[in-house]
Amino acid sequence: MPLSLILSRALSALVTLFGVMVVVFVLVRVVPGDPIAMMIAPGATDADIAALRAHYGLDLPIWQQFWIWFGQVLHGNLGTSISMKQGVITIIGQRLPATLELAIFALTMAVVWGGFIALVSTAWRGTWVERAIDNFNGVMLAVPDFIWGLTFVLVLGVLVPLLPISGRSDPSIDAGLYTQFYVLEGLLRAKFGFVWDVLKHMLLPACALAFPLAAVIGRVLKNTMMDVMVQDYITLARIKGLSSLRILLQEALRNAAVPALALTGVQFTFLIGGTVITERIFSYPGIGNLAIDAVINRDLPLIQGLVLTFGIIFIAVNMLVDALTVWLNPRLRHA
Repeated sequence: MPLSLILSRALSALVTLFGVMVVVFVLVRVVPGDPIAMMIAPGATDADIAALRAHYGLDLPIWQQFWIWFGQVLHGNLGTSISMKQGVITIIGQRLPATLELAIFALTMAVVWGGFIALVSTAWRGTWVERAIDNFNGVMLAVPDFIWGLTFVLVLGVLVPLLPISGRSDPSIDAGLYTQFYVLEGLLRAKFGFVWDVLKHMLLPACALAFPLAAVIGRVLKNTMMDVMVQDYITLARIKGLSSLRILLQEALRNAAVPALALTGVQFTFLIGGTVITERIFSYPGIGNLAIDAVINRDLPLIQGLVLTFGIIFIAVNMLVDALTVWLNPRLRHA
């Protein structure tokens, strides 16, 4: 990717991030609710309330509060959580790995399942197999992730209890890990039993997140591959005697993957946002569950830090997808 394009994307990302900071800072202060009112003890005097408001800087004009917070952000400080009495960066750092592992697990499942749907539908196009897959794909697409989550809790957690439906791991297992990246560190340290337990806890929430995304990926990839299969180079490959499977995987899939990749990157950011409700349903200790608690407690510094974190992830993923798209498409790479 040319240096000028990289600098342009980086500048655009900074402008976008600044806009996110302004919008979220203003919104959390104009919506109804007072965080101080939720903190004060019964019988607190007006002087106590005023002192507490001044302690958190909530007695200043909004623009002044923003510039103070913006200066803190530039120095790597997101403030202190009002409800948890800890640094916002520390809190997010403890919860973010759980959400990232869940989202990556769900994305992997969605890509594999969506790719399988597209390949089978293309290979058996015009038959009952394609129609059956399209109908099932429509159901996956129509049902939102939180409905899948509630269904899994009811069926596989209550009626037929096959998998755990809460938490991130069995609390009786002490793996002695140093980081919150349970799967990655567990694999590196050969703690396979613990990794298996973590994956079992992630399976149901990951499926709830992956099903709608897999349906989108499968539909887009299938439509793109259908267009590719009528191209001249596919006909030439058939004349050369290449097998149908080789044509499908080596010729069609490789050329149809770029649009699906761009869509997957965009949808991955929405998948991260979808963890908010899904993590709550499964009591999963990630930043999605943390965001709901922050909103309930009107924890302004924590809400601002979480939204900023979501914004950074969104921008980073889109920049990565742009780079991969250019790398995979020779026409863009040499433009």
